[in-house]
This record gives sequence, C-alpha cells and structure tokens, in this order.
Amino acid sequence: MFIETEATPNPATLKFLPGRDVMGPGTADFAAPDAAARSPLATGLFALPGVARVFLGGDFITVTKADEIAWQALKPQVLGAIMEHFVAGRPVIEGADTEAPDEDVAPQDQEIVAQIKELIDTRVRPAVAADGGDIVFRGYRDGIVLLHMQGSCSGCPSSRATLKHGIENMLRHYVPEVRSVEQVDM
Repeated sequence: MFIETEATPNPATLKFLPGRDVMGPGTADFAAPDAAARSPLATGLFALPGVARVFLGGDFITVTKADEIAWQALKPQVLGAIMEHFVAGRPVIEGADTEAPDEDVAPQDQEIVAQIKELIDTRVRPAVAADGGDIVFRGYRDGIVLLHMQGSCSGCPSSRATLKHGIENMLRHYVPEVRSVEQVDM
C-alpha cells in the first residue's frame, strides 16, 4: 500500500491519501480523542503522541499535530498507523453519527439558504477538500452566513482570509442578500 502525503495551508496539518475510499461522500471531524470512539482509524491515530486532531474526508485523512512535536518524528508513525488500519481491513467508522448539529435558519429564508448551500457544495467544498478540510453550513440569519471550518481549515492561519475574501465575496456576488460570513465552532 502506498500512501501519498501533501502539505496543507495549515503548517500543523498534513493530508494523507491512502489511494482508496476513506469516508465516501461524508466527512468526520474529531477534535479530541474522546470524540473519536466511533472511528477505529481516528482512535488509532490519536494513540500516537502528538496527534491533536483527525479529519476523515472522502479519499483522504488530515492529521493535525501538537506544537511540541515535529512532523519529522510524527509523519512515519501516522503513515504506519494508516497502513496498518487499512491492511487489517477494519472499518473507518462504526455506526451512524447521531449528533447532527441544528442549522439556524428562518423559515422565510429557505430559498436563499438553498442557493447558499448549492454554491458552498459546488464551488467551495471541492477547493477546501483539496487542502484537506471541509466547510459546513450552520445557519443564515439577517444576511449573515454561519460556517464551521473542519480538518486542515480548523485553526489554519489563512482560514479567516478564506472566509472573508474568498467565500464571503463569492456568496455576496451570487446571493445579494448575503452581507457577511462568520466562522462558528460546533
């Protein structure tokens, strides 16, 4: 098994491409070891000293390291854990995610929200996934779009610029009702 590794805009995060399906159409973001109980892969990665966050994408895994460890020491361990997981044939996720966060949307804004979600799904998410992350819609009220950054985007130094100069400008261009875009935590 050959696993490719790519840098991301976040220097604390690397993207690992195992050359096979990881999550298919969904994603899973684990910000701490206790949140990863339903994922044998994420649990195995969190067992490595220095792993701070694990994000599972369609065909990739992003791992964020703690500040006190260097990628030179951690990267071979992560590669080994990913390889061992897939060679053993264990599932990536066990069970369904029962904690779907609520979206904050007024009933009269459903048409605007549909336009926003379509733009996010077709124009934003593919670009963000290429960098090892994801952006999830969380709400729309009074012209303000609420988005949650995941994977390499979470904590990335350039995430604010991505939100304000990239996503906000694009949404305002196509959906005149949008006034601004704000980042929210789960």
